[in-house]
Amino acid sequence: MHDQGASATAGPDDAGAWQVRVVDMVEGVVSIAHDRVIRPLLVVARAVVFGILVATMALVVSVLFSVAVVRLLDVYAFGNRVWASDALVGALLTAAGVFAWSKRRPGRDAGTP
Repeated sequence: MHDQGASATAGPDDAGAWQVRVVDMVEGVVSIAHDRVIRPLLVVARAVVFGILVATMALVVSVLFSVAVVRLLDVYAFGNRVWASDALVGALLTAAGVFAWSKRRPGRDAGTP
C-alpha cells in the first residue's frame, strides 16, 4: 500500500515532465520545419527580389547609357544630325544582336534530328 501512495504523489511530477517533453517535441518539429521548409523559401524569395532589383537597375542604366551615347555622338561627332547618331547606335546594336543570334544553340524542339 505504501507503493500506491508513492505513485499517487508522483502523479503531478509526471504531469510536469510530460508537459516539458511535449513542449520540447513541438519545438523540435517547428525547428525542423523551419530548417527544411521556411529557410529555403526565404532564400528563394530573396533571390527573386534581388534578381528583379538587379534587372531593373540594369535596364535603367542601359537606357541612360544609350541616351548619353546618342547625345554625345549628336553634339560632338555628327554636328546636330540626330539621324546619324541613331543610325550608328542602331547599327551597333544590330551587330551585337546578330552576333548573339549566331552563338545560340538550337533547341530540342527545332525539328531537325
